[in-house]
Amino acid sequence: MSENREVSVGFIGLGNMGAPMAQRLVEWPGGLVVCDVRPDAVRPFTDAGATAAGTPAELGERCGVISVVVLDDDQVRTVVTGPDGLLQTAKPGTVIAVHSTISDRTAVQLGAECASHGVEFVDAPISGGAPAAQRGALAVMVGGSGAAFDAVREPFGRFGSLVIHAGEVGAGTRMKLARNLLHFVAFTAASEAQRLAEAAGLDITQLGKVVRHSDSHTGGPGAIMLRKTTAPVEADDFWFTVLGHVRDLGEKDLALALDLAGRLDVELPLAWRALHDLGDGLGVGPGAIAKEQK
Repeated sequence: MSENREVSVGFIGLGNMGAPMAQRLVEWPGGLVVCDVRPDAVRPFTDAGATAAGTPAELGERCGVISVVVLDDDQVRTVVTGPDGLLQTAKPGTVIAVHSTISDRTAVQLGAECASHGVEFVDAPISGGAPAAQRGALAVMVGGSGAAFDAVREPFGRFGSLVIHAGEVGAGTRMKLARNLLHFVAFTAASEAQRLAEAAGLDITQLGKVVRHSDSHTGGPGAIMLRKTTAPVEADDFWFTVLGHVRDLGEKDLALALDLAGRLDVELPLAWRALHDLGDGLGVGPGAIAKEQK
């Protein structure tokens, strides 16, 4: 058994996300210590063999790697730096990982404060929701030192099937914010698609089935996120033909949807923006249809 696997892991916050994540660590060889303000949230873990801690400080003195899943920046600060916080007792070399989505500035500030105690801090936000946590299939984006990443990679692999070292402290949060930007802009686009379909007399629940089915095969928006740069694509680059084809198809379909929307008197501001920006966003410039629309 490696030295890393002998380290006790602590988990603070056993809510909708934290509980299924921590459940994947119950059989961690070094032992699991859990902490939550709700006794009923702790009980299933102690029944399964984990140890309970009354406060973050009590947990901090027992564990070498600590995961934190609480609500927001203020709660994270309280858990890490408060009177009963982790830094009151955490030993030098301990790694504190925050999985909550917080400000990247908060992550950097906490990283500096932890460093002053000889403690490693990583911001490690997660993507995939509770179902992925239950399956051990979360994506975990880690911002921190290489040594800290090495320390957390194996325990995080219990609840995450993709564990990425995003870079320095703060980088994990920045990656999560970029990922969620796509997520919620896509939700807004989905609302436009539903308005268009509803105005056209279509069953929007059936449309939803089609979208989920096709995205499961095409990969959705992530399918085009394969390049290492957002710079314009040179004409002789392999990607120019591929992304140019995507642009031409997209502009055609967007123009047809906007024509339908005009006849149905439905406003589609995101669709107009997409028509004009798609080519530049893909790095191949606007196509003929977008140029005609300007």
